[in-house]
Amino acid sequence: MISVVIPAYNAEKTISLCLDALMAQTQPPDEIIVVDDGSSDATARIVQGYAVTLIQQSNQGPASARNAGILSAKGDIVLFTDSDCAPDSHWVERMTQPFSNPEIDSVKGTYRTHQTRPAARLVQCEFEERYQRLEKYKYIDFVDAHAAAFRKKAVLEVGGFDPAFPQANNEDVDLSYRLAAAGKRMVFIPDAFVYHQHPDQFIKYFRLKISRGYWRMIVYKHHPGKAVNDTYTPQVLKLQILLIYLAAAALVFSLVYPISLILFAGCAIVFLLTARPFIRLVQKSAPDLTLLSLWFIFIRAVAFSIGIIAGIVGMFLFRYQILGHKET
Repeated sequence: MISVVIPAYNAEKTISLCLDALMAQTQPPDEIIVVDDGSSDATARIVQGYAVTLIQQSNQGPASARNAGILSAKGDIVLFTDSDCAPDSHWVERMTQPFSNPEIDSVKGTYRTHQTRPAARLVQCEFEERYQRLEKYKYIDFVDAHAAAFRKKAVLEVGGFDPAFPQANNEDVDLSYRLAAAGKRMVFIPDAFVYHQHPDQFIKYFRLKISRGYWRMIVYKHHPGKAVNDTYTPQVLKLQILLIYLAAAALVFSLVYPISLILFAGCAIVFLLTARPFIRLVQKSAPDLTLLSLWFIFIRAVAFSIGIIAGIVGMFLFRYQILGHKET
């Protein structure tokens, strides 16, 4: 059996698009489960209009909601998507095909978008950058929950999603790393996609990336080896973040030692060189945004730099509130 689980919180504006898309699948799932995570809007009422299973709980976060869904699921294969995603009509079919190989434990799909605003289109280019990296690997170590499929047994063996994550942010990274550490095999299927509404303003994107950087550091505390390398994060991004730190330090020191501006200039030049692959990607898929792509890369690196510092502080000052049950 195949089950689809959707965590939902105040999703009245998007849940119908998600469920309509799942109802139109070329390979319909055996069951669809929506876990209403304490919504205060009309989410539950809308879901009740569909032939799906509705689970309601107090607001505990998407990790907890997904766990409730997977425990309730009858299928031995469980797919996850989000309430603001609309799966392509072939999504279930393509996500489940790899499980014909009994060695496969999890499958990762992709994002696409219909949005036309520059910020959202550049966000899609960023995902394409990461997809290019994933396609180089036979097996991957990251499956994000917006388009994910798991053998139920494999997820339960590693303890499910960690409910200590209070929001939809890196809880799927943590689960993926635990699956990888347990020797579970995960694969990437680029043509299994869902449509999504990306941040369509640069300020929204900037804030999101600060948050991503923060929570990724929390994850790295428990999976330190992944800070060095994984199959999803471009290594050049880590270099760009380092260059931001060096450039900021050079500017500060230049107030006393003007020669430090040479280091700043050097960082700027190297940063431009590291941005070339992404700029070329944008030139192919969104040529009208080529000039804007450098600005996009810059604010991404700055946002992550801020988030990483905040995350390091969080690891030590707030460790009992964040993933506290994992502390020894």
